[in-house]
Amino acid sequence: MKYKILFTSFLILSLCNCASKKNISSTKIYKTKLDTLTLFDQSRNRKIPVAFYSPETDQKIPAQQIIIFSHGYGANKGGDYFVYSYLTEMLASKGYFTVSIQHELPTDELIPMEGKPQIVRMPFWERGTDNILFVLNELKKIRPDLDYKHLTLIGHSNGGDMTALFANKYSSLVYKIITMDNRRMYLPRTSLPKIYTIRSNDYPADEGVLPTSEEQKKYGITVQQTDINHGHMDNKGSDEEKEILKSMIFKYTEIQ
Repeated sequence: MKYKILFTSFLILSLCNCASKKNISSTKIYKTKLDTLTLFDQSRNRKIPVAFYSPETDQKIPAQQIIIFSHGYGANKGGDYFVYSYLTEMLASKGYFTVSIQHELPTDELIPMEGKPQIVRMPFWERGTDNILFVLNELKKIRPDLDYKHLTLIGHSNGGDMTALFANKYSSLVYKIITMDNRRMYLPRTSLPKIYTIRSNDYPADEGVLPTSEEQKKYGITVQQTDINHGHMDNKGSDEEKEILKSMIFKYTEIQ
């Protein structure tokens, strides 16, 4: 069965308003709306469900910043692109056009739990980077008004590994990445994209994933330690933990 890209809901998004990094104010809070859409990548014969969190406002704000979010591993159960709504809704309320991608489908193979992760999981991260790239290219067709020069990618756990790989492969497309406790894929050693990583209190990263102190200074990379469990970085976290993560992430998105 062939699927077609469903543009109807997506075209409605052309009416939503825009905000640039310079125009987004930490004191301005928008009501937010959620639109869902299933894209289809013909070259890979693959459906890509996406959720768009955007600010509701009657006033057009030019050059709206984009954030693309990638969820942690969910064992193909589906719906994982909704389970970080505490964060995606907050970012939309601050004026960002926030896209959350469902990377896993029920028909996918389960991610390997044995073997060297950087080898056995690479095909899954590659698929994730392909999903991000496809969604980004579709956005450029439908929403050319958005600011593609300051793209921010955020990902948790396995989604953070995808985010790190995307930044390694397509560094010219990304302005900033934020990984939430990615543990397997090496973070780029670069000044651009700008790199910020939030670490949990219970799971260490594999050797070489995080930059050394010298590399952090050289490239301006921020490694932020927290007292939050790895598994509490989605909607399962406490209200206090969510507030801490929202504050950290929003603060970094605002940095030029």
